[in-house]
Amino acid sequence: MPARFSQPETAAIAIIPVPYDSTSTWMKGADKGPRAMLEASTHLEPYDIETDSEVYRRGIFIDKPVTEASSPADMVEAVRTRIKRHLNAGRFAVVAGGEHSVSIGSVQAHAEKFRDLTVLQLDAHADCRQTLYGSKYNHGCVMARINEVCSSVQVGIRSMHASEKQLVNQKRTFFADEICARPGDGRWMKKAIALLSRNVYITVDLDVFDPSVVPATGTPEPGGMQWYQVLKFLRYVATKRNMVGFDVVELCPMKDSKTSDFLAAKLIYKMLSYKFMLG
Repeated sequence: MPARFSQPETAAIAIIPVPYDSTSTWMKGADKGPRAMLEASTHLEPYDIETDSEVYRRGIFIDKPVTEASSPADMVEAVRTRIKRHLNAGRFAVVAGGEHSVSIGSVQAHAEKFRDLTVLQLDAHADCRQTLYGSKYNHGCVMARINEVCSSVQVGIRSMHASEKQLVNQKRTFFADEICARPGDGRWMKKAIALLSRNVYITVDLDVFDPSVVPATGTPEPGGMQWYQVLKFLRYVATKRNMVGFDVVELCPMKDSKTSDFLAAKLIYKMLSYKFMLG
C-alpha cells in the first residue's frame, strides 16, 4: 500500500498480530501464522472484484505484535488492553493469530465497548471445555471464556469431547454435516442470522475449512466448509448485522506451501471489504 494508507493517525482499520502458541495440543507453529499472513498479503490484488472496491483506501495500520507470553492469562490481558486502545481510538480491530486462545482478550475488549454483542464462531471444534491441561485459557476453552461475557453462535462444528455435549447449546450450533451435506439448502444461514444480536464479533478458526482447502492448521478435521460457502455466509452476516470486529486464527504455516497463508490473508481482506463496502 502507499504509505499514506497505512498511518495510524488516519487508518480506519488496525491489524494486530498475536504470535502466540503455548497451549496447542497437537501440531505447533501457530505463532508463525501472523507473519505468514502478512507476508502473503503483499501479493494480494488490492481490488476486490465481488464488492467492486479497494478497502485499503480506508487505511490499514499494521500494529506491532502482542508478544506477552509469560502465561495464558497474561497474554489474554495484553490482547484485551491492546484491542481496547484501538477501539477507543475509533479503529476497526482485526486480530491475526496465533492459536485460538488469542481471541479471548479481543472479545473481552469488544464486549466492554459494544452492548448487545454476539460472537459468531466458525470452527471445526466446539472449544467449550472449562479447563484443559490445567488451564482455563487453553485454546480448547476459548468459547467457554467467551460465553462468560456474551452470547455466541457456533458454525461448522464437527468435533468435540464427550464432556462438551452438555456445554454446547445445540439450538445455537450449526454442525458441519448440516451445512455441507446439503450445500444447496441455505436455510441454516437464515436460522443462524436470526440468533445473532445487532453487534457481531466473528472469530474464524481456519480449521472450519476442509483440510483440502486449508491444510496448514494445527488440528485439521475432515468434512469442513469450502471457500465460497464461508464467503457467502460472511457476506450475509455483514449485510444483516453490524460486524464490530473479527479475528482469524490457527494458521500453522507449512514450509513448502503458501496456499493456506494466502487464503488467510485474502479472507481478512474479504471480510474487511464486506464490512466497509457492504455493511
